[in-house]
Amino acid sequence: MATLGDPKNTIEILNKYHFMFQKKFGQNFLIDTHVLEKIIKAANITKDDMVLEIGPGIGTMTQYLCENAREVIAVEIDKNLIPILREDTLSMYDNVTIINEDILKVDINALVKEKNGGKPIKVVANLPYYITTPIIMGLFEAHVPIENITVMVQKEVADRMQSGPGSKDYGALSLAVQYYADPYIVANVPPNCFMPRPNVGSAVIRLTLHQDAPIKVKDEHLMFKLIRASFNQRRKTLANGLNNSQDLSFSKEMIEKAIEELGVPATIRGEALTLEQFARLTDILSRLKN
Repeated sequence: MATLGDPKNTIEILNKYHFMFQKKFGQNFLIDTHVLEKIIKAANITKDDMVLEIGPGIGTMTQYLCENAREVIAVEIDKNLIPILREDTLSMYDNVTIINEDILKVDINALVKEKNGGKPIKVVANLPYYITTPIIMGLFEAHVPIENITVMVQKEVADRMQSGPGSKDYGALSLAVQYYADPYIVANVPPNCFMPRPNVGSAVIRLTLHQDAPIKVKDEHLMFKLIRASFNQRRKTLANGLNNSQDLSFSKEMIEKAIEELGVPATIRGEALTLEQFARLTDILSRLKN
């Protein structure tokens, strides 16, 4: 097998199929075998696993996944890559299914039920930065049975996912990720590990889903509305952020009372609150409203 982690082989395949990179899909193919091996190791992929790969590209990572997993489902949006995968780079594997679809439109729960009997899967992806959040949040919010998600993302997005209160990277994404999973940055990946070279550094981050949510909240949906409202206007106090939100329907008095009951200063900003405090604030507001 000519491994695609070798740039020479990648160029050969791209030339053979006259492949043109598409800006709109944010395509950057990995050309570093060390990074590929790190991802497989971090995701802890074994012969018992079914892996969902989002955005296989020409199949560089997919080859590694097929070698290490029981079954691989590769979802690729770009129809120009499908012949390369089916006829060439993955043609020697009988444990891979290639789906030409936008991952945001795939019913992943149905797929997991059909292919893995509803047991938890592992997810591996190399994601363009503009679609990282919708894809990861989509997996979380649909409560897809997942053991871990190991993704290559823009470095600053990885930093945001694992940062805590008070830091400039802390935001709605940090809270959402940490509510569902335990984030761990596996490796930083410089631009020269990709073809074409991106303008920014990347990082591999592993999100291990919580077996039991460490933070309990009665209304998850409301909590995320509160979080979004708090970070929409970072310079405002928490009270003003919640009060100005179009998405929320609490009176100013109710918001002030809830913040007081939470036991934090009236002038506090949303970015100073921990996930646990957001959960408590949600429960207090739900109770006051009812």
